[in-house]
Amino acid sequence: MNASITSNNKIIGTTNNSGEVSILNSQLENKTVLISAQNYQPLSYVFSNLEEQNVIKIVLNNENQLQEVVITAGRKQENIATIPSSITIMSQKEIQQQSSINTNLASILGNVIPGLGVSTNKATSSGQTLRGRQVLVLIDGIPQSTPLMNGARDLRTIDANAIERIEVIKGATSIYGNGSGGGIINYITKKSPLVNSFEGVTTVGTTFNPLDSKETFGYRISQFFNGRKDKFSYVLGGSYDYTGLQRDAKGRPLGQTDGLSNSHQANAFVKLGYNMDENTNFNVVYNFYGSTQKAKYISQAGVYGETPTIGVRGTEPGKNAGTPFNHNFMFTFSKNNLFENTQLDISAYLNSFQSMNRYVTAGTAWYGPGQTMINSNKNGTRINLNTPFTIASLPSEITYGIDVLNDVTFQDLVDGRVYIPKMDMLNIAPYAQLKVDILENLIFKGGIRYENATVRVKDYNTIASGPGNQGSIFVTGGKIPYNATMFNAGLRFNKYEFFNPFVSFSQAFAINELGRILRRATANTIASLETDPIITNNYEVGFSSKIYDLTMTSAYYISTSKLGANLVDVGGYLVAQREPENVKGYEITLDYRFSNQLNVGGSYSYVDGKAKFDDGSSVYLNGSRIAPPKATGFITYKPTSDWNLQLSWVHTGCRDRFELNNTGKYNNSEGPISTLNLVNFAGSYSFNKNWSLNLGVENLLNNDYYTTLSQYRAVNADYVKGSGMTTSLNLRYKF
Repeated sequence: MNASITSNNKIIGTTNNSGEVSILNSQLENKTVLISAQNYQPLSYVFSNLEEQNVIKIVLNNENQLQEVVITAGRKQENIATIPSSITIMSQKEIQQQSSINTNLASILGNVIPGLGVSTNKATSSGQTLRGRQVLVLIDGIPQSTPLMNGARDLRTIDANAIERIEVIKGATSIYGNGSGGGIINYITKKSPLVNSFEGVTTVGTTFNPLDSKETFGYRISQFFNGRKDKFSYVLGGSYDYTGLQRDAKGRPLGQTDGLSNSHQANAFVKLGYNMDENTNFNVVYNFYGSTQKAKYISQAGVYGETPTIGVRGTEPGKNAGTPFNHNFMFTFSKNNLFENTQLDISAYLNSFQSMNRYVTAGTAWYGPGQTMINSNKNGTRINLNTPFTIASLPSEITYGIDVLNDVTFQDLVDGRVYIPKMDMLNIAPYAQLKVDILENLIFKGGIRYENATVRVKDYNTIASGPGNQGSIFVTGGKIPYNATMFNAGLRFNKYEFFNPFVSFSQAFAINELGRILRRATANTIASLETDPIITNNYEVGFSSKIYDLTMTSAYYISTSKLGANLVDVGGYLVAQREPENVKGYEITLDYRFSNQLNVGGSYSYVDGKAKFDDGSSVYLNGSRIAPPKATGFITYKPTSDWNLQLSWVHTGCRDRFELNNTGKYNNSEGPISTLNLVNFAGSYSFNKNWSLNLGVENLLNNDYYTTLSQYRAVNADYVKGSGMTTSLNLRYKF
């Protein structure tokens, strides 16, 4: 069995093939041992009497019996069965399996997470909303999204090999502040081992199109180390990934608008920890990520609905598009016995992020050629406390604290012209969250958060749309105050595994797309602009169920807001539409384990939404917000302990909501969407406990298709096909 027996961070024994081990009393410290084994849940055991010679039988739960624990939903570790929300967790094994097909996190999440739009197959994640609204992306709680001006590059901000697990909280939530109307995606980074040890994982691999391989070869190398020595722990690593030319099913180079062909991705990660004592520790985390396209091809525009935009040999002027840098730094301090068993967590973080848009020879929003870049610099502090107590003999706890965030976001052209002025936001938000076991197995959670934000904008001129500063107007800056109180409440009944229902109400706060409003200003003062925040209300009912080897979840939700930010086409410009919105949908997941060798499952999610005008009329929200219905399925087969094979399927349904405009064309983001089916394969073989080989095939059937984004966008330049069959081969060495 090879289970490790540890006392005071020292391995004092390892079980044999029969699961047996002998330990001397003198080897035990504090009468406590930690028992751990690969694919099993660690177990702490305390001996009651060391004077006797005892034969003790201890059983570990295997990975299929683990109770999932989530951190993001309540800013503390909680069992998923106690939280009145829809949550999806991707384990490290699932991430590794999916990344053997495609290392693009936007693709990994889009193929797996119900309610999240499928990937655009681009460097951006435009249209990849969660439940029809914007999602807040975090790395260990550090915000990566830029809601003041959404650059749609937040899903690709870290390498998959640096991630321990991904937690997705669906539905409006204000627990981490601005920008989570659709929910939260939190990348939880790798952790160090629990005992004194030194471990490492090396991965080398290649990707290529096996049917039209010319110039498609890419490569990947990744190295991570982690370990612990007494009170010190660490995780160190990095990766480098090069993506070759991407071709469609007929072998044609894909159009290069925000593309991934000939792109380079680099990631560096450091996590250092120190345990001052058994109750006190601190960690320092740094992560760098960069991804830029050094294109060898340029786009040759096709005709929407007729011929695709393809890549042709050439170089684009300007700087390389993508994410030149994304720096994250965080310091955390934790103490779990502050007073009355109160746990204190303090974190301070910095995030510096830049995204570079592609160069255009003639912009519609400004005069002449140009290239814009979004810069966002965030720094914040979080103080979080959790205190258990009782109310009339009812077990209870309260989580409370304060968040402070300073977010400075702006968008300039590379030549120095100001496209969006600096938006300097300071947000101070106290909060409290109560949890009470009202009755046995009936759990109530409710909370409040007060958002007190101010955005400062200096005087600025809107960008000129013609020669001689034509079309530019002067706008007097000032302060834009935001004050809002967010509430949430929910009940979950978890007595029975076969029916574990919940009902909840939650709100989210967002100062979303403020940059678009400022750059299209037609008034001379900020006070005259419609800059009110988006307050989202999420009403939800759902359940989870486990009957023998069948696991099922289901949820139905309604999401409303008195103001929205739907981007609509007005005279060739995308303008934020500030009208009341109503979004609704449902999600279902199924998973059946026939045996330890065979497992099947899948999901279905549907979302729809409308904006309502003052005269009582309404209009459907367009494709940039509302994804078509999505179904997924998988079959996992393990013929032996050394083999792991999975066949997966992703289906997007059709959607046709909008009419042609008076010019006989579709407005931007209102094009019809056709049904799409893709099949992927992932397989791995372990030669021994150290070496393994992974094979992934994306678009196994070499389906010739247009991506969902290229269909709904209804723009010639974006009418790009998806990738043809792509093979990934990776060799892993673990020690």
